[in-house]
Amino acid sequence: MQLYASHGETISILDIRLLKDSLDHFHVNEEEINCLSLNETENLLASADDSGAIKILDLENKKVSRSLKRHSNICSSVAFRPQRPQSLVSCGLDMQVMLWNLQKARPLWITNLQEDETEEMESPQSPGQLLNPALAHSVSVASCGNIFSCGAEDGKVRIFRVMGVKCEQELGFKGHTLGVSQVCFLSESYLLLTGGNDGKIMLWDVSSEVEKKQKSPAKQNHRKKTKRATNTKQGGNINASVTDKEEHGKISPKLNIEHGEKVNWLLGTKIKGHQNILVADQTSCISVYPLNEF
Repeated sequence: MQLYASHGETISILDIRLLKDSLDHFHVNEEEINCLSLNETENLLASADDSGAIKILDLENKKVSRSLKRHSNICSSVAFRPQRPQSLVSCGLDMQVMLWNLQKARPLWITNLQEDETEEMESPQSPGQLLNPALAHSVSVASCGNIFSCGAEDGKVRIFRVMGVKCEQELGFKGHTLGVSQVCFLSESYLLLTGGNDGKIMLWDVSSEVEKKQKSPAKQNHRKKTKRATNTKQGGNINASVTDKEEHGKISPKLNIEHGEKVNWLLGTKIKGHQNILVADQTSCISVYPLNEF
């Protein structure tokens, strides 16, 4: 296990397994660091900052091996792809999502979320949400390495599939009433956690949609609509009564948690053999929610 902390423009790395007595510090980025990602071989660390740059730190040689600069605004999130230690995806407040290979200086593929075709949602949206631009806040890659998600300020969650050197959007749906600040795939599954500026945490199962597209590669022109999640009334209350039946062309959350605070970060992890959600928000406390039924 490794812990990472960002202090201004400095990255601190603590390797618990080796029980190091010292803390290594690397001056890597020129501006504030928003996200870190470690590849699965644990030799490369990517850091995304406010300048839009992604710095690749070679942990063995303790130096920056690559600087990726294509985002024209803040780079909010970066994630290495499992099973592909030289490949990563990124997103930013320029509304762009990019696929990178570290052997190339330029991204292999770029999409602008603002240019996505407009989709009519099943439920009416608030006036404020309709005006929100698709600023991209967070990306997460599933364990297979070919499926990744992106959460944006327009309240929409997008699912992409990597196909060689390009990507295609597989699915797009809404459940949050404000921007989606965090997305996180659970390990070894297509269960997706999302957290929003509306103080909600939701769990989605996109496996049926992903597997259906995988079996039938023909591109479908129609888009998937979403079903608004049932709200709970008390903060911190888990509502598992949301229907888990997915109808054709619709996707609904499997779980809806009224956290009550804007979600800054979340992670699905096992603690003592049990699946849990760790949540960081505007307060100084880390919240833990059990996912025993999953």
